[in-house]
Amino acid sequence: MRRSAGGRWWRQGSGGGFRRWPRESGAGFRWSCRGRGAGFGWWRLGRGAGLGRWLLRGPAQVMFLADARTGAVFCCALATVDWRYGGYALGGALLGTGTARLLHVARDRVEQGLEGFNSCLLALCLAVFLDAGRLSTALLAAAGCVVAAVATAAVARLLSVWHLPPLTLPYCLLASALTVAAPAFRRIWPHGGSLAALPRTANGPTVPHPGDLWRAFFNNVSQVFFLDEWYVGALLLLGLFLASRSAGLVACAGSATGVLTAWALGAPTNRIADGTMGYNAVLVALALCGVFLTAAPATLLYALLGAATATAVTPAVAHLLAPSGGHAFTWPFVLTTLGFLTAARSFPRLAGRTPAPDGLPPRPSGAPAPAA
Repeated sequence: MRRSAGGRWWRQGSGGGFRRWPRESGAGFRWSCRGRGAGFGWWRLGRGAGLGRWLLRGPAQVMFLADARTGAVFCCALATVDWRYGGYALGGALLGTGTARLLHVARDRVEQGLEGFNSCLLALCLAVFLDAGRLSTALLAAAGCVVAAVATAAVARLLSVWHLPPLTLPYCLLASALTVAAPAFRRIWPHGGSLAALPRTANGPTVPHPGDLWRAFFNNVSQVFFLDEWYVGALLLLGLFLASRSAGLVACAGSATGVLTAWALGAPTNRIADGTMGYNAVLVALALCGVFLTAAPATLLYALLGAATATAVTPAVAHLLAPSGGHAFTWPFVLTTLGFLTAARSFPRLAGRTPAPDGLPPRPSGAPAPAA
């Protein structure tokens, strides 16, 4: 497999989990549930530069890359809309990473930014939906980021039983809980009334114009960070290509698949153009081609199938959550990716080993069958 310029790509391990694709230098997405760290001594070794790299990897890990340059580009992209969005994203990563370190989470997880991306997303989510300029929002985001570190450990421990990664499930759980509870607290809720609504039939034109298509292509990327500005999506893609050309191309393929699937299913043009139909497709494509499954033509097709599935699942999740405002967050990505990763173990072409009968461990490809 060709090594990427930035993030490390992954291959499936013989024990049923997922191991890092080998590389001599650089850093990439690294999922691990290994033991406790040694303490605070190493925290001081890196000084400012080392700590800065770890923090910037938090935003980058939203798209499965542990590249500080990518994280810096991501934060700058958010700041082009509102400087506070960039601050919330970086501050969320700082609080999540710091809390994990205080709880003695393994050093490698902290260094790779794996303890910062869920808290980064949660802080940014609250800034966008609850008004970034309010003190109550900042305090709630800070508290939520601390809890996110605990939730990440709990979800990682739970899913490790099935050798599955936590993805953004901790963020989804906390974001859903906070948005459901927020209208009950007057000091937190900035809107005059409730956003709750019953699911409605889609309406509006379903034939997009060329301008809608190219905006949708970039907005599918920017909506990963809750923004519908096409230039933010372009900057985020730039950050991806800066770390890994392969990751950038896969993200583009996922975005295009999201647009095509939404159009084929008859989604309203405005939903296609603003990126709310296709952003989960970008994340699913990245996860299934090169991160948790070895990058190859077969896994690319599998990843694009997953991207199309996530696009179809998005309105279903939004309708289920309509009574609380209809925010799907990244639930479609989490549900689709976990399902496709579990199924991949039964497909030798994807997993690189022979599936076993129920109740027996899988055999590597080419291994002799057990004696009767």
